[in-house]
Parts: sequence; C-alpha cells; structure tokens
Amino acid sequence: MNNNDKNLIGDRVKFARLKSKPKITQNDLLARLEIRGIELEKTAISKIESKTRPVTDKELVAIADALDVSILWLLGRE
Repeated sequence: MNNNDKNLIGDRVKFARLKSKPKITQNDLLARLEIRGIELEKTAISKIESKTRPVTDKELVAIADALDVSILWLLGRE
C-alpha cells in the first residue's frame, strides 16, 4: 500500500461496482448509500476509489452492504 493511500478499500469498491451485473455506476452507489443513511458528496466515490478519501467504519459497513460484498472482502482479508 502506498503511504499516501487514505483507505484500504478503493480498488475493491471499483472492482465490485464494475463486476456487478448490471454494472453499478458511482451515482447508483451514492443512491444506495443514501438509502442506508450515508449521504456523501458527488465526488466521494471517485475519491474513495482513488484512495484519496478516508472511509469511516459506518461508511465501510454501508458500502459493503450496498455492493453485496463482505466487509472482510472489501478490506482484502478474504
């Protein structure tokens, strides 16, 4: 991991979005997170995916749920 990376999950968020059938756009993911009580700015997903924005524990749980993946998978632990 690069020392400038601000989160561990960026690559896997993007991978999970794009492997989904149909693909989940960044806007789709924002909407799914909003339903789960997480409101993010429009640029948040791209910043998370580029690892320039940290992710809170609440956001981690909601992102995993919204993408239908496990938290451990997002963290690269399984």
